[in-house]
Amino acid sequence: MNKRIIVAAVASALMAGASVAAEVEVLHWWTSGGEAKSVAELKKMLEAKGHKWKDFAVAGGGGDAAMTALKARVVSGNPPTAAQIKGPSIQEWAREGSLGDISDSAREWDKLLPKVVADAMKYKGKYVAAPVNVHRVNWLWINQDALNKAGGKAPANYDEFFALADKFKAQGLVAIAHGGQPWQDATVFESVVLGVGGAKFYNDALVKLDAKAIDSPTMLKSFDTLAKIKTYIDKDAAGRDWNLATAMVMNGKGGMQFMGDWAKGEFTAANKVAGKDYACVAAPGTANAYTFNIDSFAMFNVKAADAKKGQLDLATAIMSPEFQEVFNLNKGSIPVRPGVNKAKFDTCATKSMADFDSTAKTGGLEPSFAHGMAVPSATQGAIVDVIAKFMNSNMSSKDAVAALLKASKTK
Repeated sequence: MNKRIIVAAVASALMAGASVAAEVEVLHWWTSGGEAKSVAELKKMLEAKGHKWKDFAVAGGGGDAAMTALKARVVSGNPPTAAQIKGPSIQEWAREGSLGDISDSAREWDKLLPKVVADAMKYKGKYVAAPVNVHRVNWLWINQDALNKAGGKAPANYDEFFALADKFKAQGLVAIAHGGQPWQDATVFESVVLGVGGAKFYNDALVKLDAKAIDSPTMLKSFDTLAKIKTYIDKDAAGRDWNLATAMVMNGKGGMQFMGDWAKGEFTAANKVAGKDYACVAAPGTANAYTFNIDSFAMFNVKAADAKKGQLDLATAIMSPEFQEVFNLNKGSIPVRPGVNKAKFDTCATKSMADFDSTAKTGGLEPSFAHGMAVPSATQGAIVDVIAKFMNSNMSSKDAVAALLKASKTK
């Protein structure tokens, strides 16, 4: 037998054996009950392909602790195979040359994902991250019993919203349940900007950071609306965790809450049913728009062929209909791709799916500013500081607009 053929055959056999034994180290911060179950499912799917899962779970700080650990590993020249990263941070890591091309697993993804989502997972046209789910941020959660007593109609705009808030106050409720933490303030703010100005204005102001959009009558009106919302929030809101604000709505102490669809997990855990115990509706004025927060895994540069194979198999597993179903049922979010069985998803989730699909076609699908999907982290932090100051002081809307314009230039 030709020597070259023998060498090639041996090399091929070695690579095949190595691919079976690949160790795939995954950094994430999903350590709570439902999330941990979902990660276990991903581990099971990957190990079924012959790989070994190495868990790199770092709890705390909504991912801040995990990012600190990740930076230390990358600086030391020993990055994990994959890490939970999202939004513009994906592009930042890619520009540093840290991320690997997973296009071999993503040949069909352009057909499965809306362009705005696909673009967030790419760098220079190549996929470097795999999307796990979609959270809708611009939800309004309402106590159904209180709503029924107030006439049963959910608010479609801010005039109707404030009229309903007055009725809730008359019922003895805290009209707007809220947690006075900067990220929660920003969550309300982005829904207000979207509702007052529409999707194009939201994109110009909070995604493109266009100075004319920020320094405009529409932004001034947005802050005026936020100022009025403040008057319906109770004095004990400072520092309150978001889930405690959700509990207020659930227990009939609060009327409404602005929050992403992770709030639904609280209702579900308490055996509350949408349409019976609570209503899930788009925030006022945002029925034709959708602000998304997407969890994703970025794939780091790996040299060994077996590690690369494990990475590609991980990306394939993440985008599989089976994983998308089980993960999102546990987390309260929705699948990022079509073709997933919807039978087990509740009415809030199926509405979210329908709105996600329709806004992807009409142009109302926008990245969440408040949740790190729209602008670099330094810029986001500066803007959130302005919003938090506005929420916790007597700052005028005019001064807030000026401060926002200055913060938008932070690099």
